[in-house]
Amino acid sequence: MVQKAKILLVDDRPENLLALEAILSALDQTLVRASSGEEALKALLTDDFAVILLDVQMPGMDGFETAAHIKRRERTRDIPIIFLTAINHGPHHTFRGYAAGAVDYISKPFDPWVLRAKVSVFVELYMKNCQLREQAALLRLQLEGGGKSGGAETKEPAGLLAELSARLAAVEEQAEALSKQLDDESADAAAVATAAHLERKLTGLRRALDALEPGAGSASSVPSQN
Repeated sequence: MVQKAKILLVDDRPENLLALEAILSALDQTLVRASSGEEALKALLTDDFAVILLDVQMPGMDGFETAAHIKRRERTRDIPIIFLTAINHGPHHTFRGYAAGAVDYISKPFDPWVLRAKVSVFVELYMKNCQLREQAALLRLQLEGGGKSGGAETKEPAGLLAELSARLAAVEEQAEALSKQLDDESADAAAVATAAHLERKLTGLRRALDALEPGAGSASSVPSQN
């Protein structure tokens, strides 16, 4: 069973959080509420999130300050942030949002379909990265156990490699379809760049698997997946 991705919704107004939940419920992911910047940072200490929807205008710690804290933490700095604001102060205000680390900056009232489509892209990228990490972990386990004698429950190397290759092929196919979708929809540059990074990691893992095939020579290490 595929685990659902978590989406963090940050807004000091309960009615706004309720509206966001109504818009994003169709994605069938786990929606987590935070009514302040401090509460959002606390949630980020323990959970992993696919994307953060962050209100700019909040009492106390506003969206810009919250984003700055998120980007300073190694654990959370790569999580995409979409700023939401009811006030449009022009290009300078928008630039400040991007400078704070946002991948997008949306003014209220926004089109629910557009917001849902943008969030779905980052959720899908997050899920593909999770799948890739799982395949990389399996490959590392195979390499680490390659020189050890296994018990009856251990798969033969050829069988395990075939299984890993099949799983990786499925992820590669999904990543290729996602990249084509991003090209067709003229998606945000940040989403396109993230998809390209995912494809590069998939290519590295495929090369590592190919190197383990009989007749390909011994592989002493697995390419970094960072």
